[in-house]
Amino acid sequence: MNVISKKKIVAYSKKNSSAKKPLEAWYKIMSISTFNSVMEVREVLNSVDPVGDYTVFNIGGNNYRLVAIVNYENQVCMIKKIMTHSEYDRWKA
Repeated sequence: MNVISKKKIVAYSKKNSSAKKPLEAWYKIMSISTFNSVMEVREVLNSVDPVGDYTVFNIGGNNYRLVAIVNYENQVCMIKKIMTHSEYDRWKA
């Protein structure tokens, strides 16, 4: 799957150093995998949920949320936002 863009992971990791390793692990898994549905993603990354038009990944033991738009047909995952769990709760409200 083509993940767009790693720049958001790098930028977020600079602000939140504890997020770096789990975000890098997520990126590696996503970029080497082919998924056809959120159910297939869940088999590898069990903390993922469809939320409206987005796919929300729980990262780093539920400490962070990565919000993405995933196009399974074209194998593209576009990162929209990375935030802490509490920031996500406020964002989705």
